[in-house]
Amino acid sequence: MRYLHTMIRVYDLDAAVHFFSLLGLKETRRRDSERGRFTLVFLSAGDDQAELELTHNWDEESPYSGGRNFGHLAYAVDDIYAVCSHLQDNGVTILRPPRDGRMAFVRSPDQISVELLQDGEALPIQEPWASMASQGEW
Repeated sequence: MRYLHTMIRVYDLDAAVHFFSLLGLKETRRRDSERGRFTLVFLSAGDDQAELELTHNWDEESPYSGGRNFGHLAYAVDDIYAVCSHLQDNGVTILRPPRDGRMAFVRSPDQISVELLQDGEALPIQEPWASMASQGEW
């Protein structure tokens, strides 16, 4: 058995693709279905890794609610501080900062919770992250 992908529904496909590209995911393929009135976009963090499938239903009239009931997506990152700085510099709110040098949470434009975990051992604790409070739901 091989894990293939996780699917999430997105309201604004361009915003979702942009958000996940900030995390380093790259589009591997896209499929538009005129008959089904949807677009599927598959994103990958690299070779031999499970993909993230973004499903955009063309006729959805408002954003999906209850993104938190999904749980979360989790990605290991090489430098949690650098990733969080990059996301913050691009307008993403860090909801649970990496105060411990190991874990942070953000949300996609569709309110999907995304956990970022430092690959390997936690990094040495550093500011401004150590003093930053959590905010919102994550």
